[in-house]
Amino acid sequence: MTHPAYGELRQVSPVASVLLENNPSMMTLEGTNTWVLRAPGAAESVLVDPGYHDLDHLPKLAELGPVALILLTHHHTDHSEGAPWLAERTGAPVRAFDQELCRDAGALTDGEVVSAAGLELEVLHTPGHTADSVCLRLEGHVLTGDTILGRGTTVLADLGSYLRSLRRLVELPAGQRGLPGHGPELPDLKATAQEYLDHREQRLDQVRRALSVLGEDATPRQVVEHVYADIDQELWAPAEHSVRAQLDYLRSGD
Repeated sequence: MTHPAYGELRQVSPVASVLLENNPSMMTLEGTNTWVLRAPGAAESVLVDPGYHDLDHLPKLAELGPVALILLTHHHTDHSEGAPWLAERTGAPVRAFDQELCRDAGALTDGEVVSAAGLELEVLHTPGHTADSVCLRLEGHVLTGDTILGRGTTVLADLGSYLRSLRRLVELPAGQRGLPGHGPELPDLKATAQEYLDHREQRLDQVRRALSVLGEDATPRQVVEHVYADIDQELWAPAEHSVRAQLDYLRSGD
């Protein structure tokens, strides 16, 4: 998929549009997707993941009209850093699973239904990428933050939690569109979650085999060099982070 020009609001569905921040990198793909949610006919919107404190991107969001609420899928700065500036400019409260990120409102809770801008968004706590990661479900869509990306796989902090989160997403109805924090939309989130789950099981098997060759006390770096020998070495650092999570998972017996 080819993204539109940075800073141009793109309509994805009757209730969801996206403004792509100009912050491309190996970790953010083309950049951070800031989601603009609004029921047809509603005056206000909900903004999800305003991105960095980027004074090219943030004013464009503020100019889209009244903002009822700012939501954060997790604490990483490429999603959350701009929230205080945007809240100050628009007067909208900020909510996240981590109370420290919130402003003029309480923390999100698992299973809560948030009503704003004519919409109802169900909060799904989906830890793994971070402890505070959430997905937001509404009207045939699921906003996934970095729990599931538009392409590729995400970096993990806790594999056991992540596998449980993927299994939760696999239980959702088929055909719900995934709206990720980075990359293009996903036509069927349930199918993608199953692909992620299968991929993680395959990677675990590779790590188990690597340990059988290298020894049970092998370091994450040694495992990366063994398992990821065929990929660009620039990707070894994030791979090492994920392998560390895999080793912690296998060694904990979770």
